[in-house]
Amino acid sequence: MSWIDLHMHSICSNDGDFTPEQMVDKCRDAGIRIMAIADHNSCRAVPGARARAEEKGVICIPAIELDCCYEDVDLHVLGYGIDASDVRYAQLEEDLAGQERATSAPRIRMMRERGLVIDEEKAYALAHYGYVTGEVIAEVALADPGNDGHPMLKEYRPGQSRSDNPYVNFYWDWCAKGKETYIPIHFISLQEAIRLIRSSGGIPVLAHPGNNVKEKDDLLDAVLRCGIQGIEVYSSYHNPAQTGYYRRKAEEYGLAVTCGSDYHGKTKPSIRLGVMDCAGEEEMIVEGLRELGILL
Repeated sequence: MSWIDLHMHSICSNDGDFTPEQMVDKCRDAGIRIMAIADHNSCRAVPGARARAEEKGVICIPAIELDCCYEDVDLHVLGYGIDASDVRYAQLEEDLAGQERATSAPRIRMMRERGLVIDEEKAYALAHYGYVTGEVIAEVALADPGNDGHPMLKEYRPGQSRSDNPYVNFYWDWCAKGKETYIPIHFISLQEAIRLIRSSGGIPVLAHPGNNVKEKDDLLDAVLRCGIQGIEVYSSYHNPAQTGYYRRKAEEYGLAVTCGSDYHGKTKPSIRLGVMDCAGEEEMIVEGLRELGILL
């Protein structure tokens, strides 16, 4: 358990469960002293979270997590120390939300074509901001008795191979890029994401590279050369070998080392705040943030 967690989500993300203020309270209760809510393509959580953090004696770094792409690979880039009032973030969020809303009906249709019973009313009731994600589809489908025994859902049932985080695992297996029911969304490029973050006073950090870059040296090197200033080395998704690999890469390129659980709530129930195997490395991480001007 660590006292710093720089990657978590609130209801300002399309898959978070708690308000920004509740996230601060949860961090305080968990013994986390330095935190950052990095919502998907949104920094609306920042004002409320920082106000609550000041009340609770917690340091809250303004942050965002941007979806972007490099060549044909979808990536997530964290921005720390950003100006959350920069209107470009709100414009980007609205553009992506509009694209996501347009995918809802086709996504429901494709799931029904594969024999799943999807209660549309329940799906939209659970949907944040009017769009039905793969995670929402999974939650509704798994709870519907009409889907009992459906082979498409077998591995997400309790005790099965994908049951640790059933909703997001369903999304990754069925709705993510390259999967059977993927619906394209136009994301900004990695270079655009980096420029946006840096021009708003922030520091761009590559999020959980073990999820998308993997240990592909050529790809990782190309990504890091685009202007990334840090790597989320310590992540709940990384095993010890991956952590060591990304730590060495950060040292090779002279980049900051950060940590984050990627806590969401029910979407990823196996993930807990402050748990990403970086205990004892917090002072090193804090010192790196100070050198970049993120912390005083």
